[in-house]
Amino acid sequence: MHTIAQPWMWGAFLLFVLAMLAVDIFACGGSKAQKMSVKQAAFWSLIWISLALLFALGMYFYLTPQLGAEAAQADAMEFLAGYVIEKSLSVDNIFVFLLIFSHFSVPVEYQRKVLLYGVLGAIVMRIAMILGGVWVVEQFDWVLYVFGVFLVITGIKMIFSADHDQDLNANPVVRYAKKLLPFTSDFRGEKFSVIENGKRVFTPLLLVLIMIEVSDVVFAVDSIPAIFAVTTDPFIVFTSNIFAIMGLRALYFLLADMAERFHLLKFGLALVLMFVGIKMLIVDWVHVPTMISLAVIAVIVAGSVILSLVLTKPKSAT
Repeated sequence: MHTIAQPWMWGAFLLFVLAMLAVDIFACGGSKAQKMSVKQAAFWSLIWISLALLFALGMYFYLTPQLGAEAAQADAMEFLAGYVIEKSLSVDNIFVFLLIFSHFSVPVEYQRKVLLYGVLGAIVMRIAMILGGVWVVEQFDWVLYVFGVFLVITGIKMIFSADHDQDLNANPVVRYAKKLLPFTSDFRGEKFSVIENGKRVFTPLLLVLIMIEVSDVVFAVDSIPAIFAVTTDPFIVFTSNIFAIMGLRALYFLLADMAERFHLLKFGLALVLMFVGIKMLIVDWVHVPTMISLAVIAVIVAGSVILSLVLTKPKSAT
């Protein structure tokens, strides 16, 4: 398995992730029943974006003496491109989170804890899925074409389903969980389960957490193949994914109150998936440089955001 990383780099990065999670939990009240303010969410979003940029810069300076400036720059750009792809696609996950929290009427002060557990579960699942994906690509390089077709089809489906809301009551995960486990009719604070009449029963908050974890698996099925259009280095794939995931909670609270204004963003994300899929399909005939891929993705996402804001701009009173 080819990678730029030494074993100690994996260990150091995982320690860094654990340290930042600890800061989030203990210093920022990450697991307490309280609402994250927009100001706090903006601050932490800026922190995570800055850390990702510093990581790319550190990668460049570390690899330059070993690989040369050109190869080091290429690896750093692959990380940034992967990060932008994952960060962009994570916005779609935020829309799903909003749908889940709204459907189950989760009080805003409880959402933070659910998202924290969701991030922890996502990190574990991503490690397994990324390593499995890299192994498959190395053993069967033709699978990249399968990923490309899958992303194009997913993008097309996303365009046609962008304006359709999901019915969570009909979701098989929700129905099966309700059949398998006894649930209370209301929330019991931040608890996922309680003892009633000598028996353990579960609260709707656990059902919300299950849906959050399932949605991340579905999200990973789209996003992980997309990053293989940029690189197959497991360290770059993993670190770019984790940086995007770690900033997901703050980004959610930053965008939650104005998500409706970004109604065209899903179309932009669909175009990103289609672009990445086409890039994977034509790689043997046309090589699209990472810098150009990064620029195209940035233009698509920024364009859909700006157009959404312009079209939903409140009209001044006359």
